[in-house]
Amino acid sequence: MSYFLFKTEPDVYSFDDFLRDKETIWDNVTNPTAVKFLREMKAGTKWIFYHTGDERTAVGTGTVLNVDATDPKVPIVRVKVGKRLRQPKTLAAIKAVPLFAKSPLVIIGRLSVVPLTEEQWEWFVG
Repeated sequence: MSYFLFKTEPDVYSFDDFLRDKETIWDNVTNPTAVKFLREMKAGTKWIFYHTGDERTAVGTGTVLNVDATDPKVPIVRVKVGKRLRQPKTLAAIKAVPLFAKSPLVIIGRLSVVPLTEEQWEWFVG
């Protein structure tokens, strides 16, 4: 099983939007590293929904339904909604946990798709 964190501006697409829609296409990712991570995903990949901007908080979960990687520049990832996190996790809280010291979430702040370890996933959802 693999785990990731997806970032989005809540005024562009929020977790409440995702809850309403139930499923969506995750596209418009153009950073080469983030695109590489999207290409690695398979059906069943679990991910954390993270609001960027002023909020900077992990708020929910989702699951990858499928990945269409036919476009060499922008894979299209269909995702379905999971649950709202019982306890949202702010960036400050994330940075305070040694488990994330070497995470791209902390090191490469502008990256919109970030891999997570199973332990990091459990910290978010536990």
